[in-house]
Amino acid sequence: MKPMQADNSRHLIAAARRRSERTRRQALRALRRLDATGTPITFEAVAREAGVSRSWLYTQDDLRTEIGRLRERHRPPSPTPSTPDRQRASTTSLLRRLEVATDRVQRLEQANRELHEALAQALGTTRTARVLGDDTKHDTPERRGAKVIGPC
Repeated sequence: MKPMQADNSRHLIAAARRRSERTRRQALRALRRLDATGTPITFEAVAREAGVSRSWLYTQDDLRTEIGRLRERHRPPSPTPSTPDRQRASTTSLLRRLEVATDRVQRLEQANRELHEALAQALGTTRTARVLGDDTKHDTPERRGAKVIGPC
């Protein structure tokens, strides 16, 4: 008969809990240090500073939320420079530009409709001529039909 081994699982559980708490403390201290020095807060920077993996940081909801919050706080302002007042377009100028663009669009739409109508008319005339066998009409008077070479 085999001797029964002692159940050491409570020691393993306690060691895992201590390791987890130590890792969390390291991550929090690293986060505070990065924040205090004004270093850009990223998962990579926190992981490197704390000596933990990025994947572990992503699994910690509270740390992930805090990293996101601090990242936003340390984000530099957008680099888009504002246009000086004297270079900004006035409301009147913008409205005038809009009117001109609207007029141009309307003229182009009208021209487009006329071209569609002319094309439909030309296609209809061509189709009617083919159906009726009246192929003698050409849109270019000097142009003649191709001569057929070969046995008839």
